[in-house]
Amino acid sequence: MSNTKNTVLTAAGELFGRKDPGAVDRWAAADYTQHSALAADGPEALRRLVAGLPDDFRYEGARVIADGDLVALHGTYHGFGPDPLVAFDVFRVDADGRLAEHWDALTPLVRQTASGRSQTDGPTEVTAPGETEANRALVARFAQEVLVGADYSVLTDYISTDTYLQHNPEAADGLDGFGAAVAQWAGQGKNLVYKTVHKVIAEGEFVLLQSEGEFGVPVAYYDLFRVHGGKIVEHWDVVAPIPAELPHDNGLF
Repeated sequence: MSNTKNTVLTAAGELFGRKDPGAVDRWAAADYTQHSALAADGPEALRRLVAGLPDDFRYEGARVIADGDLVALHGTYHGFGPDPLVAFDVFRVDADGRLAEHWDALTPLVRQTASGRSQTDGPTEVTAPGETEANRALVARFAQEVLVGADYSVLTDYISTDTYLQHNPEAADGLDGFGAAVAQWAGQGKNLVYKTVHKVIAEGEFVLLQSEGEFGVPVAYYDLFRVHGGKIVEHWDVVAPIPAELPHDNGLF
């Protein structure tokens, strides 16, 4: 396990598992920068957030991706509100091994999905570390050509026509399922518009895109892809509206 991955898992376990506000002193950098809509900037705001967590709060982790100084967590929070929230969290770890920056996106857990798959189930372990850069490049090209460029004629250059497993709650498996969901969303006035890809975080077969765009309203897109044999074969996501106001001046990205 990488040092950054171990740092984030240990810190998150103490902060959100043990709910220990004192862990902020051990793990947060003095200039801890917050991008979440849930907390103000700085370590003291993080301390207040942890201290205010309810007794029944818990985090159910699904996957962890480490890429240089960035570590992405995918899982489900129970206790932030009345309903569980599926989330992507991204932490930047500084040279001293402390949490220096945090981004996230959360969406309500959906019990009944179009594919029958949950928003977090599926493969979790990185098994192809040697393919990281090839997979990063593939998904980055897909993001620019298909997501930002909206050129769906090249979709099969990137997505497997044999196996495409979907975890978006409103889309069924396969390219037909994706197409039907896109048509349904368009009918609701929610066209998929990607404007800017802010981060491409990759480890092995997993590649996470953090993007900005519109889905009826301004949104943050977090799309996690699993690549196998040079094609995208599985997709998880969180689409979160961008609030009009944040409790800090750092922006969501």
